[in-house]
Amino acid sequence: MSVPRSPLLVVAAVIKKDGKFLIAQRREGGSFPLKWEFPGGKLESGETPKQALHRELTEELGIDAVIGQELARYECRYPAQRNAGARPSASRTVVLLFFEVTQFTGTPRNLAFSRFCWEERSKLKTYDFLDGDLDFVRRLAGGQYLND
Repeated sequence: MSVPRSPLLVVAAVIKKDGKFLIAQRREGGSFPLKWEFPGGKLESGETPKQALHRELTEELGIDAVIGQELARYECRYPAQRNAGARPSASRTVVLLFFEVTQFTGTPRNLAFSRFCWEERSKLKTYDFLDGDLDFVRRLAGGQYLND
C-alpha cells in the first residue's frame, strides 16, 4: 500500500508589461513537453512562496522581480508522467499559486524554456497551457485579475 504524497506547491508569475503578459513554453524533453505556462516553479525546502518565485524568475528569466499579491490558487491532479529512460512517476496533486509581479529589473532572457513571448490578454486562450493553468487563463483572458 502506498502512502499518499502531500500536494506539491508550485508558484507562477503573472507579469504584465505594456498590456501584454509574459508566457513561456516548456522544453520538448521535459515533463509536459511544449505546454505553455506562466514562469515559476516548485518551492524548495525552507522557502516561502514569494521567495521561491523570486528565485525561479532569476533562474528562468534573469530578472530581479518584486512579487506582489497572490491572485489565485488552484489545485490540480496531474497524471503519472513518463520521461525518456526513466520510470513513470506517480500521479501528483499540485497546488498552484499565481502571483502578480508588480515590477522587475533586467530584461527577460530565455534561460529555461523552449521559448517565451509577450501576449495580449485576449489571445491567451489560443495557447496550449498546462491543465492546471487553464481556469486561470480563461478568467484572465475574460478580464479578471490585473485590470487594464
